[in-house]
Amino acid sequence: MIKLSRLTDYGVVVMSQMAQDMSAMKTAPELAAATGVPTPTVAKLLKRLVKAGLVESWRGVNGGYALTRRIDDITAVDIIEALEGPVALTACVDGSEADCGVASLCPMRGGWEKVNRAIRAALEELTLAELSQPVDFLLGPASVDAETNARGV
Repeated sequence: MIKLSRLTDYGVVVMSQMAQDMSAMKTAPELAAATGVPTPTVAKLLKRLVKAGLVESWRGVNGGYALTRRIDDITAVDIIEALEGPVALTACVDGSEADCGVASLCPMRGGWEKVNRAIRAALEELTLAELSQPVDFLLGPASVDAETNARGV
């Protein structure tokens, strides 16, 4: 199973909340209250996101956190790599931090590399703006738009 960590899931939630009002700085407690993610976890996430250059921080009474780029310029792969490291499905793909001892003998190396590139490309196309859009879980975003247009709203 390919699965992102809970911390990365929370990271997307926190960044989506920050994307709701790009003009306002948010504190870790404010983001925690708005998202339901515990404050210590939000603080840990923000520290990593600052280190990756996705979020800026300001200290002091009027301090807080803000995104460093427009939400159309932040991709899912940016967030995942900031919190998880390189997107690498197996130890034998380019960018993996693990070492595969049989890579030179493995007939699957080229196959996994193709899969890894396809997944990475899909994540590079998905922006924080798209991730932040509300979705009706029963209908999906396309159905909601079609329904809205059909009603003339």
